[in-house]
Amino acid sequence: MIRLSNVHKSYLSGGKPLHVLKGIDLHIHPGEFVAIMGHSGSGKSTLLNILGLLDQHDTGEYWLDNVRVHRLSEAQAARFRNRCLGFVFQSFHLVAFKNALENVTLPLYYQKVRRKDRKRLGLEYLEKVGLRDRAGHFPTQLSGGEQQRVAIARALITHPKVILADEPTGALDSKTSYDVMELFQTINRSGITMIIVTHESDIAAMAGRIIRIHDGVIQG
Repeated sequence: MIRLSNVHKSYLSGGKPLHVLKGIDLHIHPGEFVAIMGHSGSGKSTLLNILGLLDQHDTGEYWLDNVRVHRLSEAQAARFRNRCLGFVFQSFHLVAFKNALENVTLPLYYQKVRRKDRKRLGLEYLEKVGLRDRAGHFPTQLSGGEQQRVAIARALITHPKVILADEPTGALDSKTSYDVMELFQTINRSGITMIIVTHESDIAAMAGRIIRIHDGVIQG
């Protein structure tokens, strides 16, 4: 599903190059549940952004779903993301003036799916995350855990092959974090490849494999 070979990434910082990823080799099989761990500044978020086509690597090779990813235009990257990837973020990224159902169906709106079909699918996916009865509630009327479940339903509704989650439990209490991870495990068992970035060892332990990154290099 995902293969990186000798991937490097640098940024300019204060006018000087900052080498963030230093030859990443990584292979993630279809249906795996992988946690990426590392201290702040280790390169884990940069790696996730490259995996999610939100940023481009400088050198090396990245293969996603048997396609070599290299120098995609913004339009090409957007089409690839829509076809293959779903995203879950620490801060949920819900639209404040839209209710839960409208937030979940937003990707379908951009895909020009008919309103009637959007509503049907949105309710179906809210049901999957246990929130069908909260469909008309706005983000401020939902708990943190409920907001994250809405975000997960939104990520699932386009049938992605891979879900990328950046510190998905970082804003949640311990019990809610475990509930969200159990939901991720259920999603993973359906065949979707899961990749999460976390700094929490107990959360990472709920994944099937842990990848540790330190100073831009994968350890072990």
